[in-house]
Amino acid sequence: MEENIAVLMADLSGYTALTETHGAVSAADLIDKYLEIVQGCLVGDCKLIERTGDEVMIVSASSDFLLSTAVMIMTNASRQENFLQVHGGLHYGKVLKRNGSYFGSVINLTSRIAAKATPGNFWCSEDFLLAVSDKSAFTFEPKGKHRFKNISDDMEIAALVNTSAEAFVVDPVCRMLILDKTAAIQHPETPVFIFVRRLASVVLRPQRRPVLRLPSRFLNLPKP
Repeated sequence: MEENIAVLMADLSGYTALTETHGAVSAADLIDKYLEIVQGCLVGDCKLIERTGDEVMIVSASSDFLLSTAVMIMTNASRQENFLQVHGGLHYGKVLKRNGSYFGSVINLTSRIAAKATPGNFWCSEDFLLAVSDKSAFTFEPKGKHRFKNISDDMEIAALVNTSAEAFVVDPVCRMLILDKTAAIQHPETPVFIFVRRLASVVLRPQRRPVLRLPSRFLNLPKP
């Protein structure tokens, strides 16, 4: 028998880049931390159903509980040094539950909404927002209508705004969050281009300008 539930799917933005830069062990450690964050953010009856790679799926009978869970995941993830931004999707509708798994178009559409969401954002469907009883404590940014595969009509989407996010910069190579700028090195040509200090070795040329030993295709540095 089908039942109405709220569904959240969330991915880590830049997980592939981090894995290629730091290797499998660091990637596995990050997933462990991610699951720890998610488990600590579950509100009410929200339940972590499955994890595939860096994607998690959470369900709840209450859209309000799931919305609060999404806010906590966004907030707590953005406060972790050397972590990654999270992006995800929230949707609501009829789903079939069988042997602990969930089936239906709602699941597929939630995944597609999550895939379109930009780093650090959770995109909410109109159906999900209509199922939320109290939206007054949250901030949303309209994203207009979007078309999703195998869905005949365009869907209204709104982004859940993380009003509690702290200032950070993103490492351009491995996509990690840098909260402490003293632990980063500025690009010698472009001051706003910052990356984690431990990712590069620094040598001093006679003119005392630091040269960063990373592939020039990532840093856009002139070849020596």
